[in-house]
Amino acid sequence: MVRFYAKAAGITIVLIGIGGLLLGNEPLFDILNIDLSEDAIHLVTGGAMAGAGFFARDVRVVRAVVGGLGVVYLLVGILGIFEPRMFGLIPHGYDTVLDNLIHLALGVLGIAVAYAPQSQSEARHPAG
Repeated sequence: MVRFYAKAAGITIVLIGIGGLLLGNEPLFDILNIDLSEDAIHLVTGGAMAGAGFFARDVRVVRAVVGGLGVVYLLVGILGIFEPRMFGLIPHGYDTVLDNLIHLALGVLGIAVAYAPQSQSEARHPAG
């Protein structure tokens, strides 16, 4: 399950980063923030998650990447509520609720998937 999540979420986050680069630096339909710095972060974090899902031999590595990035996305979602411009890192800021909800959801899902009990096959084959 964690490997599938890493692949699917990672590819989705990379596509969001690419889409943001193509669309420029203006909010999308005034509901989603698009900034060059955020797009770069999406490419890096999505690439790390997809890379772990596709290439990590040990499922514990996949769990660590998914869980670690889940914590990061959860913190970004919480911080975005109180400091929408991320201390100047995000010029347009998270002025919409949707950005924060997406980051919170990615965080909670990543943590839940990473720390969910292992299936029997994962327990027997951690390189799985």
